[in-house]
Amino acid sequence: MAEDKKEQGKAEDGKAAASAETQASGQPEATRKAPVSLRAIIGEKVGMTQLFTAQGEVVPVTAVKAGPCPVVALRGRQKEGYSAAQIGYGALRQKNASKPLLGQFKKAGVEPVRLLKEFHLADGKDFQVGQYVTLEGLFKPGDYVDVRGISKGKGFAGGMKRHGFRGGPASHGQSDRARAPGSLASRRSLGRVLPGQRMAGHLGAEWVSVQKLEVAEVTPQQNMIYIKGALPGSNRSLVIIQETVKSAKFKRVAPVAQPQAAKKAPKAAKPEKGGGKAAKPAAKAEKGEKKK
Repeated sequence: MAEDKKEQGKAEDGKAAASAETQASGQPEATRKAPVSLRAIIGEKVGMTQLFTAQGEVVPVTAVKAGPCPVVALRGRQKEGYSAAQIGYGALRQKNASKPLLGQFKKAGVEPVRLLKEFHLADGKDFQVGQYVTLEGLFKPGDYVDVRGISKGKGFAGGMKRHGFRGGPASHGQSDRARAPGSLASRRSLGRVLPGQRMAGHLGAEWVSVQKLEVAEVTPQQNMIYIKGALPGSNRSLVIIQETVKSAKFKRVAPVAQPQAAKKAPKAAKPEKGGGKAAKPAAKAEKGEKKK
C-alpha cells in the first residue's frame, strides 16, 4: 500500500511538473482549449509590414502576436447576473502583481498576466477556468474585427494639434494669434469656462478603438495574426481584438462573372428587287439621254 501511494504521488508530481512546463512555455494543452464561441483575443503589437495578394497587390498590415490567453475567471448569471469570461495575456512578474491578483491566478492555476479583460458570453456552459483562447479556428482571412489599444502619448499639445482648430488669421498684424485657440467663454452670462471646453492639454495615452478592420492572414502555429491597416499604440503594446460590432462580420466577395456565349452575327440584308430606290433615278437618267 505504501509503495502504491508513493507511485501515485510520483505520477501526480509528474503531471504537475508537465503542466507547469506547459504554462511556462506559453503553449496550451490540447484538452484545455477554450471554445471558439468567444470571438475575442488579446495580443501584443509587433509592428507593420506588407503582404502580397494572389493578384500581386501590396497590402499594408500590422502583425500581432495573439494568444494563448488563459481563462482566469468566469462570471455566471446566477451569482453576478451576467455571463462572461475573464481572459489575460502577457507575462508578469509575481513581485509586480498585487496579492489579491496573485490569489486569483493561483486559484485558476495560471501564471500572472499583464492585462485582464472580460468578454460577455451568450452561453458559458462549455467554458472552464484554466482553458486557453487561441487563434485556431477563431478568425480567418476576410473577417472584420475591432481593435482597441492605448494610443501613443504626445505630451502637452495645443488646440490646433489636439482638436484640429483652424487658428487665427495670419495677416492684419496678428503675429501672435496664428495658433491661438480663440475665445473660451463669454464674460457676461456665466463668467466662467464651462466643463468640457476644448482647450490645449495632454494628448494621447488613452484607449482608442478602430472598427471594422479586415483580417489579412492568420498563422495559428506561430500565434500570429495580420490585420490590414494601422493599429493604435506603439510596438510591444497590448491590443484587444474582437469580432466587429458592425452588421457586416466578414468581407463579401463578388461572384465571378461567367463568360457568355458568343452572339451570332446578324444576317446580311437581302437586296431589294429592281435594284432598290437608288437604281430608279439612274434608270430615269438613262431614258432622258436616249430621248436627246
